[in-house]
Amino acid sequence: MKLKISFSLAAALLLCFNISAQPSKELVNVIVTPDRTDWTYDVGERAEFSITVLRNNVPLENISINYTIETDPGYRSVKIWDEGKLKLKNGVTKVKSNKFNEPGFLRCTAKVTVDGQEYSSYATAGFSPEKIKATTTLPSDFETFWNKGKEELAKVPMNAVLTLMPERCTDKVNVYHVRLDNIKGKIYGILCTPKKEGKYPAILHVPGAGIRPYYGEVDEAAQGFVTFTIGIHGIPVNLDQQVYDDLRAGALSSYNTMNLDDKENTYYHRVYLGCIRAVDFLESVSNFNGEDIAVTGGSQGGALSIVTAGLDDRIDYLAAFYPALSDLTGFLHGRAGGWPQIFVDDFTNKPEKIEVSKYYDVANFSRFVKAEGWYSWGYNDNVCPPASTYSAYNLIPAKKELHVFQETRHWTFPEQRELKNKWLFSKLRD
Repeated sequence: MKLKISFSLAAALLLCFNISAQPSKELVNVIVTPDRTDWTYDVGERAEFSITVLRNNVPLENISINYTIETDPGYRSVKIWDEGKLKLKNGVTKVKSNKFNEPGFLRCTAKVTVDGQEYSSYATAGFSPEKIKATTTLPSDFETFWNKGKEELAKVPMNAVLTLMPERCTDKVNVYHVRLDNIKGKIYGILCTPKKEGKYPAILHVPGAGIRPYYGEVDEAAQGFVTFTIGIHGIPVNLDQQVYDDLRAGALSSYNTMNLDDKENTYYHRVYLGCIRAVDFLESVSNFNGEDIAVTGGSQGGALSIVTAGLDDRIDYLAAFYPALSDLTGFLHGRAGGWPQIFVDDFTNKPEKIEVSKYYDVANFSRFVKAEGWYSWGYNDNVCPPASTYSAYNLIPAKKELHVFQETRHWTFPEQRELKNKWLFSKLRD
């Protein structure tokens, strides 16, 4: 009996392994391609999209394609410019957009049904994106508001508590769970420091959206950096996963728009100031070199990177992937706004919420960034739409460089991250 049970268990485990090992690639592959290698056009030009459908890497013939061309929609529809049905000939068909007469983006989406299953994909063409202007406006008291917040934060003692985490330490790195007092609560994070005696540059890692534990950047510390990875929700970052799952489904559901009609108590008020408190802490770490601090992150973390640099002159370098919370009012002007893509209905389109959003919009913090920066995103991002990220980027007065990987959606290629690390590490070591 025991042998039978063991065999059955092994078979079940093998079956589970085989299921989990199945590839995510779909049987039918829809490919949409603009006719410019960089997917970029001048205002007033027309983009032509080629649509190919492959099955087993072989082009399909005589299949109908439904297509739409619309202004950069994010994950919501904005304005459909054109739509229709075409037939594949020799495995491909083409569709040309109307002239696009303002800086921005057009997306062509193609859908096909094969054996009762629908498949789709899209590509996004940019039109003079370097000329995109933010739709949000800068409140006259923006600097006064945030200077007041920083002054209030400075009155709160940091009261740092570091707890060594032996199970995460290595022969080269010490790892600590950290608790800091912040305005209206706490900031928690994971500190990783080289064991080798010396003074090192520091990197602050700010998080993408969500509620989760964090583990720290041990590999970076082993390469000679003091790293601090923070959470933003005022709870320890080393708890069981179930705690975060419960918070995500309950108390912290939709945290990103909490109290958006109250600029003193909007959820991100404490978060933005907490990033400054994290910089305070890094300056206190004994083996920090006292000179070089960088901040980096993606999505919400990209937003927090720009916000931190905009609020705190101690930041020397920043590296951001697809910054969220950029040009939140985009949907009120006929194009996609940044994540979390609000202001799309009567429930959110309230004057007081729109006004408060201006104090938290990354585009407005961009105006004050002095740190040299590295930025990267893709034209196909439907979470942090490119019109929104360009709105923030184009306002940054500091030295900057942008690396566009057109095909990417809300993810990065390994090559992107390698490029970012190479840039950031070399700057901090110079």
